[in-house]
Amino acid sequence: MKLSPIALKVTILSHTVGGTLGFGPTQIDLTFPSTNNGKIIASSPFASTSISTSTWTRTTRLRATVEDETTDTLPTEETTTTTPLADLEQRILQDEQALAEANGVKGHESSSSIEGGGGEAAEEVEGLPWWWEFVWDLDIMKKGEPGSDCIFGDSANVLRTNIEQIYGGFDSLDACPLAEGEITDIADGTMFIGLQQYYQKYGSPYKLCFGPKSFVVISDPIQAKHILRENNNAYDKGILAEILEPIMGKGLIPADPVTWGVRRKQIIPAFHKKWLEYMVGLFGYCNVPLIASLERSAQTNNGKVEMEEKFCSVALDIIGKSVFNYDFDSVTNESPVIKAVYCALLEAEHRSMTPAPYWDLPFANQLVPRLRRFNKDLDLLNDVLNDLISRAKNTREVEDIAELENRDYANVKDPSLLRFLVDMKGADIDNKQLRDDLMTMLIAGHETTAAVLTWSLFELVRNPECLVAARAEIDRVVGDRTPTLEDIRGMKYLRMVVAESLRMYPEPPLLIRRCREEDKIPTAHGGAKDPTIIRGMDIFLSLYNIHRDEKYWPEPDKFDPLRFTRKYSNPDIPEWAGYDPARWENRLYPNESAADFAYLPFGGGARKCIGDEFATLEATVTLAMVLRRFDFEFDEDKFTDVDIMDHPMGLEHPVGMRTGATIHTRQGLHMIIKKRNMDS
Repeated sequence: MKLSPIALKVTILSHTVGGTLGFGPTQIDLTFPSTNNGKIIASSPFASTSISTSTWTRTTRLRATVEDETTDTLPTEETTTTTPLADLEQRILQDEQALAEANGVKGHESSSSIEGGGGEAAEEVEGLPWWWEFVWDLDIMKKGEPGSDCIFGDSANVLRTNIEQIYGGFDSLDACPLAEGEITDIADGTMFIGLQQYYQKYGSPYKLCFGPKSFVVISDPIQAKHILRENNNAYDKGILAEILEPIMGKGLIPADPVTWGVRRKQIIPAFHKKWLEYMVGLFGYCNVPLIASLERSAQTNNGKVEMEEKFCSVALDIIGKSVFNYDFDSVTNESPVIKAVYCALLEAEHRSMTPAPYWDLPFANQLVPRLRRFNKDLDLLNDVLNDLISRAKNTREVEDIAELENRDYANVKDPSLLRFLVDMKGADIDNKQLRDDLMTMLIAGHETTAAVLTWSLFELVRNPECLVAARAEIDRVVGDRTPTLEDIRGMKYLRMVVAESLRMYPEPPLLIRRCREEDKIPTAHGGAKDPTIIRGMDIFLSLYNIHRDEKYWPEPDKFDPLRFTRKYSNPDIPEWAGYDPARWENRLYPNESAADFAYLPFGGGARKCIGDEFATLEATVTLAMVLRRFDFEFDEDKFTDVDIMDHPMGLEHPVGMRTGATIHTRQGLHMIIKKRNMDS
């Protein structure tokens, strides 16, 4: 009788050697009849000398695989047992002797021993220390109750599961593949591009780990809809709130669910129709200095102008007047307040890209020059905002919501959002909360609009047929007048230009959430089966991946505003309801429902951006006034070896991309500007 060889793989999870800490798991590969002079070979990255069998007494995981000459490997049988290794060795030696005799080798003797290193080991797994299990019994490591705010123990448990998966060979609790690659894939300022490359390889969701942090990356609209709308109570803003807390406090973006629920009810009425209608005129008023500035640029310096900076300035002026009734005048002047705003923006971006929150270390704010400068600028902004709040409160005229909505905004001294919030009957006018709300609107409100204006102009100049169509509509509907709300409604193509820019360059490219209770999410097309988000796990919802996925958007890298007029569905994904232009009829822009969450320009679900219509109107007015009056072409002096028509993700692209809170250009949007010949 001839027995097939038997291969055994023994994994020792942890051990001690010579009174010192030893790290497992150590793997032992055995094949009988044995090779290498009958010795049992042990391989471990942390054990390189001979080890006495008596020292091995920790838990082992034994996996036996039976192979023969004609049959592939049979299914693995895996058990967990606690056995002194001396007993295990003895059993192995007995089996080896039996196998040798069965193969006609009588009297076979083996001087088996365990040696560190040497031989050919199985796939190495670095392993866990002997004290690993004891740590998780400490009180500080206990997890919070499902549905409550996450605590340290929850974050530590996420780290634990990642370490056990990566170094201990444990099964993944979330069923998400672990993305592997170079840190440069996400560390060059275009992390969202790296996440797209991982998505193309691993599907949705996958898990990304760097340092002590880990994220599950979602790139599927059905999964996004589940997290943002269907089970949104199971998630909060998580790490985003931690990053933004020093800047925005408990403003609407980073607020915890309880604070958000209260503040949203008080802020939403301020964005009522009559106020928005008046704001359209204010947007035109704020664009007058921009037009004058561009006219001067067209007449000097060969018409050279950097348009991203111009759009940032006009967007900041609009937020100042509409939200605070404060004139930043940033198009024509530079002030300490403006510098402080940009410092806060840069710090928010920096923190969003930094794995370890060094700013929380003792004395860091006093010792680190960057943090000292940031805190000084933040103090300046706080002083300005607190002064504006105090002035508004000192002249408070309490009215109910109906009376506020019927105000004659054209004739009131202060039509700002701050005035509405302060005058609202029963409103919370706590200085700290108002300051947090206003700071959130100041930072988030102006930068996102500036970004969409920048990328809209970039794509229009690259696609002259789209520019011709947009201008023809502007000329027909509004001409040289300051646009009104009805004019904006009549310029559907221009609004679709804004919408298409937000599809290709979503602001922000990622939404961040943290899971508050274990949640099984839907299986995505081509993704991991039955994925589970564990409590405490942080999530990246990659809008960039969803918006640029050919499964939902044909030719996703093509700038095509008219795509929003065409119905589309994918028969391979029946669970996705497709895109239908009828779903956004009579709205300013195609919302998340129009594309069943494959288009999320302002997020979706309960925590969707409340300034969506405000931003759409602002961007449309600005584009209409600028495109009506000026011709643009790229400044060839800024060209590089990379073609301007290539995707701007490359580091050497003449415009390029980088990200923080939003997608910026890397090099600026350098243009040659000329006054438009209206007779042509």
